[in-house]
Amino acid sequence: MSAKTTETNRDQAAYRAVRDEFIAQWGVLGSAWGINRTMAQIHALLMVATAPLSTDDVMEELQISRGNAHTNLRELAGWGLIRSIIRKGERKEFFEAEKDVWKMFCTITRERKRREIRPAIGVLKDCVERTEMLREPEAVAFTKQTRALLEFVEMADSLLSKIVRSEQSKMVPWALKWLS
Repeated sequence: MSAKTTETNRDQAAYRAVRDEFIAQWGVLGSAWGINRTMAQIHALLMVATAPLSTDDVMEELQISRGNAHTNLRELAGWGLIRSIIRKGERKEFFEAEKDVWKMFCTITRERKRREIRPAIGVLKDCVERTEMLREPEAVAFTKQTRALLEFVEMADSLLSKIVRSEQSKMVPWALKWLS
């Protein structure tokens, strides 16, 4: 075995160890953000892959079942974080992740707004509407607190909407770089 081959093998092993650690840690972060660990790991794998991967590739790389891979790939596609690639002459479906970090952030933000923030606003509005005419001291305090929370969540929702709309303009990423 030549020195060059040994060096290449060493580099590949070092890269793979770092990549595997990144995938594992992205899974941990996903869990902290309310995303299942496997879904986050699949996203990480596809994010750093240099070519689209099949379901079989994902199963092999992460040592997960076909059902688990399939379910999480569909969920990631539903979020808009990955897309399906069909190759002419292939029966297998391949997947690739969005590589642009800003677009990925905007996609996740839009989805979280739809799934979490908008329903929270609905609940808070309902609470305020149902208690704002009550005069009992605890109800008045409850209404005051839920109204303040509603105003804050609506402000955050509005800010996030502006940031997501900036995806096309590139102004917000520029402004954030300038502020740092």
